[in-house]
Amino acid sequence: MSKSHQHKYQVETLWTGNQGSGTKTYQGYGRDHEIHIAGKPVLMGSSDPLFRGDAGKHNPEDMLVTALSTCHMLSYLHQAVLAGVVVTGYVDHAEGTMETDAHGGRFLEVVLRPEVTITVASDPAKAEAAHEPAHHACFIANSVNFPVRCEPRIIVESV
Repeated sequence: MSKSHQHKYQVETLWTGNQGSGTKTYQGYGRDHEIHIAGKPVLMGSSDPLFRGDAGKHNPEDMLVTALSTCHMLSYLHQAVLAGVVVTGYVDHAEGTMETDAHGGRFLEVVLRPEVTITVASDPAKAEAAHEPAHHACFIANSVNFPVRCEPRIIVESV
């Protein structure tokens, strides 16, 4: 019987957008904030510019797509080792689609588009197949209520 383990992740989010009158009006406050995680660099955040945020700072929607992309990458690299595939490069061009309406918003899907470079001695079919167990092993993808699709491209290194 497998024993489960709980893991906790602590984050402090500090709103820095009070421009003197707090949230008296929708237009009167900034969306800027800082994300503090012990022992790590501070992330400067805001909302998406569509929601009066600062385009030069990270927003929650970008970070959600980033979390899915990096979780898949880390799971995939592990699966590649198990499959005997030597990965020498990995870049993902992930894209999330969100919809908003009068009641709020939600993500409809995230599409991962990893380009994986492997050695000439590695099997491209095994490299492609490793994406499926990587997807199922990704903690973040297992936690969202919308589809996360993967459209990988395998590149074999030239000799």
